[in-house]
Amino acid sequence: MSVPALNRPALAVVPDHARICAAERVVTADIYRSVFRRHAAGVVVITADAGHGPVGFTATSLVSISLLPPLVSFAIATSASSWPTVSTASSVVINFLSADQHAIAGRFATSGIDRFAGPTRWSRLATGEPALDDAPSFLRAQIAHRFAVGDHYLVVARLATHTERREHEPLLYHDGRYAKAHHV
Repeated sequence: MSVPALNRPALAVVPDHARICAAERVVTADIYRSVFRRHAAGVVVITADAGHGPVGFTATSLVSISLLPPLVSFAIATSASSWPTVSTASSVVINFLSADQHAIAGRFATSGIDRFAGPTRWSRLATGEPALDDAPSFLRAQIAHRFAVGDHYLVVARLATHTERREHEPLLYHDGRYAKAHHV
């Protein structure tokens, strides 16, 4: 037995990409900032010394790149006060911060101050790099590459050593402020 065809008008199906395209906007500096404010990122302080005294800066751009060899990358603005040192240093220390260390992150994100003056507690590793005494863990890394990318440099570093002082909950940066990770 055959089923008679129904005379119904065809439904207009709007493909997903058409709805997405209707909402697309050019990425301005304000949109760029707004989008990435919603992206939580881990917070570290990167320290270095190329022979003229220690420098350090707060970074949320740390990324693991490769397991073999162990490589990470981070970005630093060409206008950053730490860039002249990072541009010539052979190594850096990546100081991981715990959830309660937003004051340290804020200090190393502030321009025009001596970031290594009190209350910052720091010392030099046997290899000469500055490391934060209160960082719960840190990685020492040899700089392998520096790539100019827009108004930043992307720095690739090969991990040399790791020191774990204590377990910790990570400090995050989200929506323009420091935050703790919320476990579900």
